[in-house]
Amino acid sequence: MEPARISRRDLITAGAVAGVVALAPRVARAQGPPKPAEPATVITTPPRDWGPGAAPNVYGADPDILTIDPSFNSLRQGNTPILRLWTGSLWAEGPAWCGQGRYLVWSDIPNNRQLRWLEDDGRVSVFRMPSNNSNGNTFDFQGRQLSCEHLTRRVVRYEHDGSITLIADGYAGKRLNSPNDVVPHPDGSYWFTDPPYGGQFYEGTVDAPGGPSNRAGRFKQRLGQPLGIGDYKRELPHGVYRVDPVGKVDVVVTEGQLSSPNGLCFSPDYKKLYVISTGRGPGDTGPGGNRDMHVFDVGSDNKLSNQKLFSDFMIDGVKCGPDGVRADVDGNLWVSSNGGRALGYSGVTVWNAEGKLIGRIRLPETCGNICFGGPKRNRLFMAASQSLYAVYVATQGAAPG
Repeated sequence: MEPARISRRDLITAGAVAGVVALAPRVARAQGPPKPAEPATVITTPPRDWGPGAAPNVYGADPDILTIDPSFNSLRQGNTPILRLWTGSLWAEGPAWCGQGRYLVWSDIPNNRQLRWLEDDGRVSVFRMPSNNSNGNTFDFQGRQLSCEHLTRRVVRYEHDGSITLIADGYAGKRLNSPNDVVPHPDGSYWFTDPPYGGQFYEGTVDAPGGPSNRAGRFKQRLGQPLGIGDYKRELPHGVYRVDPVGKVDVVVTEGQLSSPNGLCFSPDYKKLYVISTGRGPGDTGPGGNRDMHVFDVGSDNKLSNQKLFSDFMIDGVKCGPDGVRADVDGNLWVSSNGGRALGYSGVTVWNAEGKLIGRIRLPETCGNICFGGPKRNRLFMAASQSLYAVYVATQGAAPG
């Protein structure tokens, strides 16, 4: 029997059908929504390389800047990429922009140093070491740097002549825990949070024997520390404090109102204060915070009232734990995000003043804190785990530093 003849057209048709069948599962996967466990940066081809020598792979809008609500489109700069400016820290925190010096300073808490990034050539150098395990930094309205020091349990100000001024180290005759973040007010006061996160060796030192983070006294808290360090025990509950221009310290938010206070910022008109609540600290026996952010009304007498939950930071079923926060000139809140193991959810979340999520910035590392900087204050700097990132935006930060 003569074999059946197959035409060239039959071969092409059969091949096309087979190809469609073979590609169908792959096409379906490409069209489906990304899973939380998949790194969101795989949407670029090739997969995004964040290294300092990486070739450009972003053309037009950066795919890791997400518009959730159309209102975010007016805040994002469409033709700019997210850049990793530097990597090499253990835990990056507290970025702050010096407008006069045109540099960024931030803390590498475990390495007990502050680092500086220069705008003119991108060079990074050690700015201050030791830094007393400093955490949050900012600049006040006179251009002076403020730093929260875990190790010494105090807030300090660096003057223009290089001297150091003590802003606060205690309240009601008791030593502070470990000041975390600080913001200036136009009236000359400073507001700061005081959780206990510095009561550990990695970011400071534990309490003297009997204190909450060294109850049994087994830890030798003075090892490797300057003389006099390690003599303190935690004496105060968590709190948010205000230091007036003459140095008087008042508690403005108690632990009963808000546990585990961390990052904070004012609204552009200074009529609202936003305070982030994180989790339990070393030695805590209570439940700690819920990794959310609350907002308070600020009265003309500097008293806070009308506390409300701003957001619980649940996005797509993922807890995008906040840490640091800054406001832009329109009152939108830019908040650092810790998505944990849910890759693609760490970075920055952006909310309008009503608490609606409007945008996200995805980073390959957990973001600890952020600030607006650059000469025009239109660049968002992000201190994320081991690295420093930056991206230009189409708005400005509302506050100095």
